[in-house]
Amino acid sequence: MAPLWSKLLLLSFLQCVISDDVSRESEFIWDVNGYVIFCPCMGRFGNQADHYLGGLAFAKSLNRTLILPPWRTYKNVPFDEWFKVEQIRKYHRVILADDFMKYLAPKYWPVGKRIGWCWLPSNTKETCKMKEGNPFGPFWDGLGVDFDEYMIYQISFHDTELWRWGKLYPPADHPVMAFKGAPARFPIQEHHVHLQQYLEWSDAIEGEAQQYVDDTFHGEPYVGIHLRNGGDWVNACAHVEGGTKYMASPQCMGYQNTEPLTKEICYPSEETILRQVKNAVLKTNAKHIFVATDKNPMIKELEQHLKEQKVKVHHLDPWLPLIDLAILGKSDHFIGNCVSSFTAFVKRHRDVHDLPSSFWSRS
Repeated sequence: MAPLWSKLLLLSFLQCVISDDVSRESEFIWDVNGYVIFCPCMGRFGNQADHYLGGLAFAKSLNRTLILPPWRTYKNVPFDEWFKVEQIRKYHRVILADDFMKYLAPKYWPVGKRIGWCWLPSNTKETCKMKEGNPFGPFWDGLGVDFDEYMIYQISFHDTELWRWGKLYPPADHPVMAFKGAPARFPIQEHHVHLQQYLEWSDAIEGEAQQYVDDTFHGEPYVGIHLRNGGDWVNACAHVEGGTKYMASPQCMGYQNTEPLTKEICYPSEETILRQVKNAVLKTNAKHIFVATDKNPMIKELEQHLKEQKVKVHHLDPWLPLIDLAILGKSDHFIGNCVSSFTAFVKRHRDVHDLPSSFWSRS
């Protein structure tokens, strides 16, 4: 039998937990304008980020609070583990998904009244498969959500149709819109690019990246480069020739582009990479090159090509690819891949902070 003092300590601890929960609950007031949540379930981080910013714009256009969904890797990663919530709130109302599920959902979006929203053609016999497959099932399971019924819609997320959402689905009748995928287009629309300014790294990500920069470059200038040269990228670039748009290509080709894409833009040759890096090094007087890549960092090739400049080449291969993004974002010049959404995240970050960037085979 436990002594009296241990029971008193346990009781005191439980009272503190309950008191803290009650205090936190009072922070959250139901928004009568409604809510939007979605699964960021298309691809890896770069694609998810495009969809996240589009989803944020969609929620604002409908004047609904955005329930900040977790990022999706092999697990759900809470939004605030990677980015600051307070920065997003400078643009629009948001609430973390975990907070919504804990403090508001039990009362306002209870079990038995949870509707999943799916786009399906009007003539189809298919049903809404909100949780079928990975990452859809694990994503919603991670939030403890099962759907009781489904809402099928045919209207798009294009600006010209945004007015229809509020007219057809008023928040009084549809308080929570839980979408199977992001209510946004890919790649990000041109007029949403500026929303990157509201994605500010969490203290943990920023701190780790800055520590690496301080310890590695010692205040000296460095050029950051992103190389996509894995086998999957070889296959992806095999289909790029002749088209005018491919994945994230509008970031460097323009949104109204009519110029044909080339394989060299998508998968630059070693000669192109060495030439452009050397030009950037000479222009910035850089003493270091930082390489982020999914395969071959080309360390020996770069060091040999730049031996007269006595430049050091660094490749971190961090436990979390976002550390690469944060380091690239701090470089004195950045060279990225026109077609890659991973590059696109860095490019948008640098644009809103007025930092120079260029693309392989585009300078």
